[in-house]
Amino acid sequence: MRSKTCSLLVAAALLLAWAADVAATAREDLGRALFFDTDLSWSRTQSCATCHNPAHAFVDTRENSLERAVSLGHEPDLIGQRNAPSIAYAGEIPPFETGADGSWRGGLFLDGRVDSLESQAAEPFVNPLEMAMPDHAALVSRVMAKPAYVDAIRALYGEAALTDASEGLRAIADAIAAFERGPLFSDFDSRYDRYLRGEYAMSLLEEQGRRIFFSDLVNCMQCHLQHPGRALPDEPFTNFGYHNIGVPVNAALQSAQGAATPDAGLGARAEITDPRARGRFRTPSLRNVALTAPYMHNGVFQDLRTALAFYNQYIVNNAAVRINPETEKPWGAPEIADNIDREILRQGQPLDDERITALIAFLRTLTDRRYEHLLPAPAAEPACSAAQGSSCAR
Repeated sequence: MRSKTCSLLVAAALLLAWAADVAATAREDLGRALFFDTDLSWSRTQSCATCHNPAHAFVDTRENSLERAVSLGHEPDLIGQRNAPSIAYAGEIPPFETGADGSWRGGLFLDGRVDSLESQAAEPFVNPLEMAMPDHAALVSRVMAKPAYVDAIRALYGEAALTDASEGLRAIADAIAAFERGPLFSDFDSRYDRYLRGEYAMSLLEEQGRRIFFSDLVNCMQCHLQHPGRALPDEPFTNFGYHNIGVPVNAALQSAQGAATPDAGLGARAEITDPRARGRFRTPSLRNVALTAPYMHNGVFQDLRTALAFYNQYIVNNAAVRINPETEKPWGAPEIADNIDREILRQGQPLDDERITALIAFLRTLTDRRYEHLLPAPAAEPACSAAQGSSCAR
């Protein structure tokens, strides 16, 4: 009798697990449909996927007069205020919190103003510079105008989601967040991940870059690892902290916006009164970084090499490192100059051309497998010596 009871309990547990998987898959399917639906912008021209292209590491690849520094809105004369970040691995971002030492961590958007993917998913629909729906009730009405959505929402969230706008919004945001937490967004199958599993052998240049990244020679680890010095599986390559690194003004963007007001990032949030918050933005993940140009919150750098070279100015005091290789002019003035994290930025040794090349080779290994074909041709490998043998030539 006991054996039969145990078998029934196991069968019931398996049935519940199966039902949960079916429901989760259905939520993801609904979220996927909503994510790609251009009818959910006011002009019916723009979807979530427009600015977060799943075919290209979830960034906006559309060309525009600002060299993609920011995205265009649902109308061509509307431009965003910040560079549209990749939302790959966004499910790894923890809720916003203030540490005991007064530091900040986590939260969605570059200023951490919401705590969950659900809250993040709801905002772009009503942002006047993005999808520009007049309010969330209008969004819910658009969704409910499609019978397939109505059927799916009824089955997953119940009748209340069809008759109550706030419940309808909750269902829409929940479905999109379920899709964004799925494997399409967080693969953890890059060459680096395969290297950790013993499935990939790094080239000489990639290995050189890996050793530099995980060393005290440079200061990458302090902001771009959860646990500095430790190579852990499923590493997001960010500690989700906030820093002001003195990013230069993007003059073209500022001119297009018609305003000279600097972007204070975290410091612009009304509930954060600490003046140290000005100019701080959440440290982005380095996953797929070789494909997510342009860089920084205002898209001021077009090339990854430029973004790396930018840090040298805080370590080396000579004229050569104070020149932006993209413009061949001095680095522009920072947006917020009174609060730069110089103590952190001054740590480590200079990044000469050889080290930058090696670091880029390593950073390319953080590209998800399905995007590897998009990588530009790599830098030339250094010549092998006879002593290094075939492992170098690999």
